[in-house]
Amino acid sequence: MAAARVLLLSGRPESVSFAQSVCGLLGAGPGLGPWPTYCGLKRGQLVLSHRPFPGASARLPLQQPRAPGAELPTNRGVDLAVAVVLQSSDQTVLLTRRTCALNVSPNLWVPPGGHVEPDEELLDGGLRELWEESGLQLPQGQFFWVPLGLWESAYPPRLSWGLPKYHHIILYLLVISQESQQQLQARIQPNPREVNALMWLGPDVAAAVAATEDGTETPRHLPQDLPPSVLAVELEENGGARPLVLPTSTLLRTTPATADSKERVSTGTKFALRLWLQHLGR
Repeated sequence: MAAARVLLLSGRPESVSFAQSVCGLLGAGPGLGPWPTYCGLKRGQLVLSHRPFPGASARLPLQQPRAPGAELPTNRGVDLAVAVVLQSSDQTVLLTRRTCALNVSPNLWVPPGGHVEPDEELLDGGLRELWEESGLQLPQGQFFWVPLGLWESAYPPRLSWGLPKYHHIILYLLVISQESQQQLQARIQPNPREVNALMWLGPDVAAAVAATEDGTETPRHLPQDLPPSVLAVELEENGGARPLVLPTSTLLRTTPATADSKERVSTGTKFALRLWLQHLGR
């Protein structure tokens, strides 16, 4: 087995099997969460514990979707991914829509992100994924970053879709640029193999999207002045781009009980948007 990417600290660091719930091993209760978790951000690895430990660099909320147990492989570990919530100086954040051809999470709106390579610094991995998917390279000294939170992700997202084939801990990083949305947008060159559309969300629409996170016990109040649509940019087959008027209702969809590839915002992204709004003090 390859070197463990996610380690739990209880006396000594131990790896987590693919079939084990990281939230459960950390003692998360039966509630909805999220649960405060101490983490050490190491090169190519994440070390987690329910209590402080030497080397812990952050205390972050950890969340997972609710799902019943299942018979899963035990000879695999939990993988590590990083996603960049890129905030412009206008206080908007970038989301990209994954292409329908991808095997994992097709047609979902997510922040740029992906696997962390072995021995790669977590911020470097996030900035690499941002560049690979959007073509954006942020000038040194014109941004700063903070870790937002952790999401325990399985795909497929529901057992009614089939047994999980992928199990990750996703570290969401908030990267705050000194450049405006217009300046950043002018430099974006999306990778058509992974991304077929992109949009910038402001706090008001982001709050409505975050309020529809899967697992919420009761629907939260949505503002009556919510715009009926948001403006996005969609890639064309000839390599060009065109404006896309996207119904806001598309962004408010939750994970369906049966497998389909309907366009929606991923549940982990909604969690990250909620944390972003908290960071803004909204």
